[in-house]
Amino acid sequence: MKGGIKMKEKQEQVGMRGFIKIDRFDKSGVLIESVETPNTVVNAGFTEVAGLFCSDVAGSYTAFDYIGVGTGTAAATYTNTTLGTEITDSGLARAASTGTLTTENVANDTAQFVKQFSVTASQAVTESAVFNASSVGKMLCRQTFSAINVANGDTLQITWKVTVSRP
Repeated sequence: MKGGIKMKEKQEQVGMRGFIKIDRFDKSGVLIESVETPNTVVNAGFTEVAGLFCSDVAGSYTAFDYIGVGTGTAAATYTNTTLGTEITDSGLARAASTGTLTTENVANDTAQFVKQFSVTASQAVTESAVFNASSVGKMLCRQTFSAINVANGDTLQITWKVTVSRP
């Protein structure tokens, strides 16, 4: 009861979930391999997103726009803040993605980040993450997967989707 008026309690449950899709194309542009798996939204990502809601909070919060890949194999956890072993060469260094809003359940409820990497040397890519800076920065989400072996001339396209929705 509030001020003599009985208030009906309603609990709103909202969460973030998403998927990562990795496509490997050969030198001719032919799709060689495609992997799609759920992602792990990390604690630091939740904190940064909450900070983006408020214009009057101390500190600075930055939107997410960068995709990194690596060779780390430790499973993604909520406490991750970096990739296990981030690749910084071979045409696979962290880079700005193209961000758009797409629709899963409600109009524009999904942030989509897409980056095409032009590979210049062989690597066994086993992890990826979304960040809010070209180096260091806050991580939004991370995932590991079976090795995707890329070679000079290949294109690796990473697509992350993060949906804000009710369970």
